Amino acid sequence: MLLEISGEITQERKKGWSQRKQYPAVDVTGDRSKVRCCKEQYCTGTWNVRSMNQGKLEVVKQEMAGVNVDILGISELKWTGMGEFNSDDHYIYYCGQESLRRNGVAMMVNKRVQNAVLGCNLKNDRMISVHFQGKPFNVTVIQVYAPTSNAEEAEVERVYEDLQDLLELTPKKDVLFIIGDWNAKVGSQETPGVTGKFGLGIRNEAGQRLIEFCQENALVITNTLFQQYKRRLYTWTSPDGQHQNQIDYVLCSQRWRGSIQSAKTRPGADCGSDHELLIAKLGLKLKKVGKTTRPFRYDLNQIPYDYTVQVRNRFKGLDLIDRVPDELWNEVHDIVQETGIKTIPIEKKCKKAKWLSGEALQIAVKRREVKSKGEKERYKHLNAEFQRIARRDKKAFLSDQCKEIEENNRMGKTRISSRKSEIPKEHFMQR
Repeated sequence: MLLEISGEITQERKKGWSQRKQYPAVDVTGDRSKVRCCKEQYCTGTWNVRSMNQGKLEVVKQEMAGVNVDILGISELKWTGMGEFNSDDHYIYYCGQESLRRNGVAMMVNKRVQNAVLGCNLKNDRMISVHFQGKPFNVTVIQVYAPTSNAEEAEVERVYEDLQDLLELTPKKDVLFIIGDWNAKVGSQETPGVTGKFGLGIRNEAGQRLIEFCQENALVITNTLFQQYKRRLYTWTSPDGQHQNQIDYVLCSQRWRGSIQSAKTRPGADCGSDHELLIAKLGLKLKKVGKTTRPFRYDLNQIPYDYTVQVRNRFKGLDLIDRVPDELWNEVHDIVQETGIKTIPIEKKCKKAKWLSGEALQIAVKRREVKSKGEKERYKHLNAEFQRIARRDKKAFLSDQCKEIEENNRMGKTRISSRKSEIPKEHFMQR
């Protein structure tokens, strides 16, 4: 990923950058007129989804597209195990506990930024990082899910120690963003170099611990820098709807604070969670990672008779006497490959079937509308209805897949049957 801050840079500033390795705290509420954003805008976000159960992944992907989020960190995923997989135009990196459906984090990237990914670090069920290629510096995004206020102090400190270890593994020159649900209130009190004047509420003990972490690592809490309506500041609402708090944050290296163009919640987005989607718009530019070309596949169900004839004729012309085995093998390989390219059609990529029905997606739209109107009881009813229909749709999808596999086996189409049996990971992750 390519991050460029355009505009004039004086020789004095260049000299200052080269002389110091650690960057002191800066006044994050000062004049920003000298910093101009780069040419392209990208958006990163963080969302506590309160478990990614049936159908919710599809809803989250739609919400990402609706508000143009390129990189989305997920808290409280509640999946087991760790790994990565592709889902339509999105790539998901996730990490959860080995057997318990508790905690869990993920990072979702869309097609626009996927080619910039250099790698990921699946640290544990509370934090992961994804590394992007950039110019002049690479970019690292870390997703965090901190313990709640009811957790023991030792557990909280262990999370901060793990996060510090993860930072130590991050190259010092990287542009760093740490996003997530911190379960902490930094409040409206300004802390020069760390928070601005536009936080929400009163700082608590967890918020003070977060600020100390930011001071130690030269980080700024970006969603306290911009003046917004209250509904664009709070990130969590209590079950009774009476209390709202700001506990999710987007942290950024102080040096690259100027790349943040805005940071606010999107109350209109909905996935059945009591948390709001928090997004930050960044001055970023993609840099595509050079990757090897993926091998194509022949459509083996459409091998023409002409292929058989041409291969047979060329094999007849082979000199088999006194040949070195390796040379003979290379010649046979070339005949098969060249003839195949000329005569066998390439297998077309087919999009995966959507298992979530239109009925479920319509309910998700209604649920979003009801949320914006503040109809709590109606919202709960639609949320339960969505989950019921999503479970039904998933069961029907898997049943149809099994019937198709059985039919292909009966007709002797074992290759097609084998491919159909490779059901995407996402169907087994969501419960």
